[in-house]
Amino acid sequence: MACTGCPWRALPREFPPPGTVYWWFARWRDDHTLMRLHDRLREQCRTAAGRHAHPSAGAIDSQSVRAADTVPRHSRGFDVAKKVNGRKRHIVVDTMGLLLAVMITGAHVNDRTIARDLLWRTRLFHPRLRLLWADGGYIGTLSTWARHALDLTVHLVHKLPGQHTFVVLPRRWVVERTFAWISKKRRCVRDYEHLPTSHAAFVTWAMIHVMVTRLARHTKPAQATHT
Repeated sequence: MACTGCPWRALPREFPPPGTVYWWFARWRDDHTLMRLHDRLREQCRTAAGRHAHPSAGAIDSQSVRAADTVPRHSRGFDVAKKVNGRKRHIVVDTMGLLLAVMITGAHVNDRTIARDLLWRTRLFHPRLRLLWADGGYIGTLSTWARHALDLTVHLVHKLPGQHTFVVLPRRWVVERTFAWISKKRRCVRDYEHLPTSHAAFVTWAMIHVMVTRLARHTKPAQATHT
């Protein structure tokens, strides 16, 4: 579903009834089975790339996505800067672009407003994290708060003087590439979910697909044995 974007009722016949599949989807979403699965895969991806299993640096950013009519009014908003009516996904990634944390809000929510809660959760589950890069939208007291409250350095990467078009900026391109990976999954191109936690779950499933594909490239096929 994450890759094809099909409705629940359009699942192939090989699957159990849609209601059963959704029940397991919701259960894994709510009891954190999904995140535990995701985190184990991320550790394997980092180890396979010769990195420490737990990151010490990363990047934070947000992306506004349009909402379908299935998204209730109270959980959506309008992003004036991007002219988007929908929701906003806030993510923290490591230096490989792999997901560390995700939160979903209305598109009207300011990045700095939700950043403290997101960074607190990220620091709680990733105690080795010490450095984050962010864009100019996080300017203000966030850096000072993060340094004193979380022992976390937030380094702002600003746009170039006179920049009016897209430019690949140091460190920021990593999280922007992650948004591109997520957006390739059709269920994540637009927000169709009634609950914000369900959209966060599909973002997580999208990244699981990215990591499984990457790990498969590092896995050598077993040689056939003859008796």
